[in-house]
Amino acid sequence: MPTVTVRPSVEADCPTILRFVRELAEFENEPHAVKASEADFRRDGWGERPVFEALIAELDGEPVGFALCFRNYSTWEGRAGLFVEDLYVTPDARRYGVGRKLLATVAKLAAERGCRRVDLNVLHWNPARDFYLRIGFKQMEEWLPYRLTGDAIAALAAQADEA
Repeated sequence: MPTVTVRPSVEADCPTILRFVRELAEFENEPHAVKASEADFRRDGWGERPVFEALIAELDGEPVGFALCFRNYSTWEGRAGLFVEDLYVTPDARRYGVGRKLLATVAKLAAERGCRRVDLNVLHWNPARDFYLRIGFKQMEEWLPYRLTGDAIAALAAQADEA
């Protein structure tokens, strides 16, 4: 049985993170949606004010997956939480418990930091939904995600200074 290890990412992992992000976008049928670059990851993960952290999963020393997360805050809990933006494991490594080990490590970070929750989003058609349920995640059926992007951000921002 191969050995699964999870470690904090380092700046030199930026090409690997970008590769995994692109593979995830391909899996999610959005191969052309990735605009991020290695430079973006360097700036935002290891720059003056890091906004995310990533974990790299290795199978016998070879990178096979990652989890990228950032802090959020619950006003109801009065505590920070962690939001898992991306979780990806290469297809050949999915049968070795890599995803579970990545999320267990995220949970450990959350527990050590006093976080009261770990959040993530899953596409409705993703077969991994059963995996998330098995390890303890609950689907939030009452809460619907909303998003503001591009021109809509600019249009709303323009209203900020209106009388």
